[in-house]
Amino acid sequence: MTQRPRRHLSLKLLYHYLISKFAYLILIPLLAVASLRLSNLTADDLLALRDHLQNNVVSVILSSTLVLVLSTIYLMRRPRPIYLLDFSCYKPEDSRKVTREIFMERSVLAGTFTEGNLNFQRKILERSGLGQDTYFPEAVLNVPPNPCMAEARKEAEMVMFGAIDELLAKTGVKPKDIGILVVNCSLFCPTPSLSAMVVNHYKLRGNISSYNLGGMGCSAGLISVDLAKQLLQVHKNTYALVVSMENITLNWYWGNDRSMLLSNCLFRMGGAAILLTNRRLERRRSKYQLEHTVRTHKGADDLAYQCVFQKEDETSRTGVALSKDLMAIAGGALRTNITTLGPLVLPMSEQLLFLATLVAKRIFRIKIKPYLPDFKMAFEHFCIHAGGRAILDELEKNLELSDWHMEPSRMTLYRWGNTSSSSLWYELAYSEAKGRIRKGDRTWQIAFGSGFKCNSAVWRSLRSINPAKEKTNPWKDGIDNFPVHVPKVEAIASKN
Repeated sequence: MTQRPRRHLSLKLLYHYLISKFAYLILIPLLAVASLRLSNLTADDLLALRDHLQNNVVSVILSSTLVLVLSTIYLMRRPRPIYLLDFSCYKPEDSRKVTREIFMERSVLAGTFTEGNLNFQRKILERSGLGQDTYFPEAVLNVPPNPCMAEARKEAEMVMFGAIDELLAKTGVKPKDIGILVVNCSLFCPTPSLSAMVVNHYKLRGNISSYNLGGMGCSAGLISVDLAKQLLQVHKNTYALVVSMENITLNWYWGNDRSMLLSNCLFRMGGAAILLTNRRLERRRSKYQLEHTVRTHKGADDLAYQCVFQKEDETSRTGVALSKDLMAIAGGALRTNITTLGPLVLPMSEQLLFLATLVAKRIFRIKIKPYLPDFKMAFEHFCIHAGGRAILDELEKNLELSDWHMEPSRMTLYRWGNTSSSSLWYELAYSEAKGRIRKGDRTWQIAFGSGFKCNSAVWRSLRSINPAKEKTNPWKDGIDNFPVHVPKVEAIASKN
């Protein structure tokens, strides 16, 4: 079992300890003084207190009633707790595995790419951080390829139903008990919708609250979770099924615009199904409780809006173009997101350090770098969207994370590729398969998406996860082989 990194003793850790225990350090002397005073009370003092209460019975009743009313109002207005009962990640058949060599072979056989762009794709793949066991749908692997609506529907059904079947089997929840359904897929939006496809296949009830999210990019999974959370505050005693996926079949790019070829090299087949509930009785068998969701949207800025953009190239071939400004825009969106998230999750010691540097810079005009909070003080686990090696490198540096913290994201990119909005769940499944999740641990999921958006979700583990007792996990068969070393450049073997 991989061991979590040890924190070395330092002045900063001593400072954090003193601040975190400040309330106890103040409370202990007060309790000592109160205990001393109580020990000096005599029988006459207690009789005098009783007489005082009897003479002011109206005031006592009114005060008690006020406390009772305020407590009731507080309990009624408090948000319902949202539990994650379980989740499942789709694992395609071995026949759909694609090595880097097969990828290049099919790209050559397609006959649409120039020699220069074939070399470009080769270089991207060699530096991508993807391994030899990622998956493609059959329509893209065929020679010649067969991208059509029927094949796209076939891929969608395979991924969605595969993940949902496994989830329902794990939880024992009946389809008729599901009151909320949210399906997200950014680039494939057929009619009837994907959510209608799920309703039809599982014969879900007629009054289900059903939503289908499209065009929202790789962060749509957390948007779906946030939407389900809001709906669960309104609909009592029910379950919410969230399905996150992307569709490759109709969104493979066959042209020669290099900004659009990047997605071919990174995106792979995958999906996840998540079951949420507001039933308090389900807490005992749920895995996690949702503590916070924070959504950041930079779409008002033109550069951010256009940095991930679906369009046609000069030959009328459709693809998704990635801007050279993507990393800078993602960094800005992340800073805005953590500015909102920080006060919700960071210990007071970190918030005081951030406030002190802000005051020194803004008020006293001292030239000092803004203090970057240490989010390792707030979270034990990090699930960062496996969008590509560059994104993971940038967040590792900016958040000052260790290799241990980045391992789930890097291994997900290596094993599954960029599965869009579902990648966060493959990462959480990795931590579970490694036996890392302990009761009380907090996990931060971070995702980026077109628009441009940065979204976060914070989960608290309600119990320790024993991988040996898990019925299914996409990593289960090969988890002992991870982590693996992923070189900066891994050459693709040339076919003789």
